[in-house]
Amino acid sequence: MTSVTRVVVCGTGFGRVYLSAFRDPGPGFPFRLTGVLGRGSARSKACAERYGVPLLTDPDEVPRHADLACVVVPNGVGGGEGAALAQRLMAHGTHVLHEHPIHQVELAACLRAARRHGVQYRLNTFYPHLAPVRRFLAAARHLAERQELLYAEGACAVHVSYDLIDILGQALGGLRPWQLGEPSADGGPFTTLEGRLGGIPLTLRVLNQLDPEDPDNHTHLLHRATLGFTGGTLLLAGTHGPVLWSPALPAPRGDDGELDFDTEAHRLVHLPSVQSVGPAEAPTHREVYTDVWPDGVRRALRAMAAAAGAGEDPMRAGQYHLTLSQIWQDLTARLGYPDLVRRPAPEPVTAPDLVAAVREREGL
Repeated sequence: MTSVTRVVVCGTGFGRVYLSAFRDPGPGFPFRLTGVLGRGSARSKACAERYGVPLLTDPDEVPRHADLACVVVPNGVGGGEGAALAQRLMAHGTHVLHEHPIHQVELAACLRAARRHGVQYRLNTFYPHLAPVRRFLAAARHLAERQELLYAEGACAVHVSYDLIDILGQALGGLRPWQLGEPSADGGPFTTLEGRLGGIPLTLRVLNQLDPEDPDNHTHLLHRATLGFTGGTLLLAGTHGPVLWSPALPAPRGDDGELDFDTEAHRLVHLPSVQSVGPAEAPTHREVYTDVWPDGVRRALRAMAAAAGAGEDPMRAGQYHLTLSQIWQDLTARLGYPDLVRRPAPEPVTAPDLVAAVREREGL
């Protein structure tokens, strides 16, 4: 049994999301932030000062401070050396929670290093740990035990296509067998691919565009996922919810066999045609940054500590992610390099704005 309590976060870009998990974590959180690994930039220094921990600039210092390192540094696909850093830390006996995405070859090397050095290694695809996505996955598994799953659909920005495949794979109960067809585009912002995932017919729509001057914006959406069952449609409307269930439209018939829309007998006729599974509204963006995302990191940390405590074989859990990386590489190869776009910042619009406009235009 291995106790994992001391954590160093490596990287202060997206790593700041990991750091936020240590800000007011609440009772029962067994981890202590014991350092930040960075290159000595003003941002890294500010992060270390904010959390009252040492700023480390040499990876070889990390094992003295931590049982677990969160490696939140770009991997090869992002032009970084995150995978090499993860292997270096594992060679010194440190467990590693590793932020995605990652190529299959790099992932395989990390898994081999973990087994060789007797430590835990887990790839963190981040979004499946978030509460709205977990709600979608739990509802999907419940439905799959009771009804036939007919199809899956997904839409995302290319930036988060790795995660969408993971969300769909977990919802379907697995990734294999899988195949992707050739992409088609009609000149719009989305590229469409048909195929199968976990043996289920799949349609993917990917926004394969990138603003090189502002790559984190102009994505239109992060993830949207739809599963079609015989009894209705389950929708993750956005990464942060809501989760919606649309029961199949009932077609009640009278004693004469004809459609009878006045019948009271069919129990579904009294239910809303679209129902929320959990909160009807998604959290605010502020709540996403301050609550939802930090809580997702905490869940990933707990799962990592549990695996270390149980002495699990990282290679076994890694098989799923090796397949995930393979599918993602196939997808991005088929999509090709993103189209470069440059757009001004969009005008903020709220739902109350739209309600007012609708009332003015339509009187509704």
